[in-house]
Amino acid sequence: MGGVLLGVMVVLAFAAEWVAPYDYDDADIFARLKPSSATHWLGTDNLGRDLLSRVIHGARVSMAVGFGGVVLGLLGALVAGVFSGYFGGVLDAVVQRVVDAFMCFPLLLVALTIMALLGPGLVNVILTLGLVLAVRDSRVIRGSVLSVKTNLYVEAARALGAPHGAILRRHVLPNIFAPVIILATVNLGAVILIEAALSFLGFGVPPPHPSWGGMLSTAGVVHMLRAPWLALWPGVALSVAVFSANMLGDALRDILDPRLRGAG
Repeated sequence: MGGVLLGVMVVLAFAAEWVAPYDYDDADIFARLKPSSATHWLGTDNLGRDLLSRVIHGARVSMAVGFGGVVLGLLGALVAGVFSGYFGGVLDAVVQRVVDAFMCFPLLLVALTIMALLGPGLVNVILTLGLVLAVRDSRVIRGSVLSVKTNLYVEAARALGAPHGAILRRHVLPNIFAPVIILATVNLGAVILIEAALSFLGFGVPPPHPSWGGMLSTAGVVHMLRAPWLALWPGVALSVAVFSANMLGDALRDILDPRLRGAG
């Protein structure tokens, strides 16, 4: 079910121009703060823009940040975690001290600090979340590599003189595939939620581009009592996206690692 819900949101994000009834920035000053109607199914915002269209276009931002941040973070975590865990020594000590420094602070606080330096924008959000995920998740991947490299077949390959690249490619990477996939799907929901928090605080995707967090922050807060649908529908969309990503992660965890089935 999680995969189906997430798949629907991905399709809506890519087909927003054809699915949304209006452009996300089409304004009608004579239809400001109107509730649900036949012409505007989810109502309009304080500028008369169709809320359904903005929620659908907001899915594009969330999916782009979610998948972009996860992929970028995963690549960085693989490079740091695999090399740190496999080669050890000074490299491992340096990488782990950097990770320790990052782990001293909440993920959102680190992301806010980096975004304050880079400035708001879609690309900067993806880069920031990819960086913080790479540093944090490198330790998880390092642990998997440490477990794999002590196996007899890896030691046998070393004894036969196999180069490090061949050992990593044939023995290490295939055996950490399952935890990497689980990590990626679990991170997807967290990245979508953090992007919404950054946009809510004004550090994410700037207006007029729609973002669920930005929609909650601007008109959603100011007109909460007069027009509660401004916060309701972006909040529902955000909740469904995070819920479906977490469900998909739990399902893949049970399939790829049966020992964890029912845990958590």
